[in-house]
Amino acid sequence: MNTYLEQFNNKNEISHEFFEQLRTYAEINNVPIIKRDSLVLIQGLLNIIDAKEMLEIGTAIGYSALSFVSAKKDLHVDTIERNELMYQEATKNVKMLNKQEQVNIIYGDALEVDNNSLKKYDVIFIDAAKAQYQKFFDKYAPLLKDNGIILTDNIIFHGCVSDQENLSKNVRSMVKKIDMYNHYLNTLEDYTTYYIDSGDGLAVTMRKK
Repeated sequence: MNTYLEQFNNKNEISHEFFEQLRTYAEINNVPIIKRDSLVLIQGLLNIIDAKEMLEIGTAIGYSALSFVSAKKDLHVDTIERNELMYQEATKNVKMLNKQEQVNIIYGDALEVDNNSLKKYDVIFIDAAKAQYQKFFDKYAPLLKDNGIILTDNIIFHGCVSDQENLSKNVRSMVKKIDMYNHYLNTLEDYTTYYIDSGDGLAVTMRKK
C-alpha cells in the first residue's frame, strides 16, 4: 500500500502498534496474511453493506479478523483454523485485544465443520488452502444471506496464475486450481463475481437479484 495513504487507514485499527507487531510476526514466521490494500477494501465493504455476521475460512494469527472488528464495532466474526499453532496464536491475540465477544475461533478443518453449528452470514471470507477454494465455496455458499457477499483472497497468487512458467510442480498444481476456481466463479448462473486487482487479487461474489 502507498505509504502516504497508509497513514490515514491506520485509524481503522484499534491499536496501530499492535497490528504492526502482528505484521512483523507474520513476516518473521512466514505466516501469509492479507495485504493492506485488500484489507482496507474489505473494511470499507463491511461498512457499506452494514455487515453484522461474518464467516472467515482461515484464521492464521487472527490479523484479518481483528482488523475487521476494529473497523466495525458491531461486527461478529466466526473464523475457522485447522493449524493448532495458529489457533493458539490467534486465541492469544484475540484475548490481548479483549475481542472474545466479537471474534469466535473454531478449531478444525473447514471442510469438516458441521454447517448446522453455524449461522447465516452477511459476508463469507475465503482465505485458506488455495487448492480447496471451490470446495470451500460450495460448502459455505448456502450459509450466505440473500444480500450477502463472498470474498476470496489471493486469486492471482503473486502473479503466478497468469504466468505459470518456471514454477515448481507443486506450485503449478495449486495455481492451476486457483485458475480453475476463478473460471468456476465466472460460470455460476446464480452469482455475479467482480475480480479486483487489489493486494494479491480479490474476488467479490454476490447473488444475482
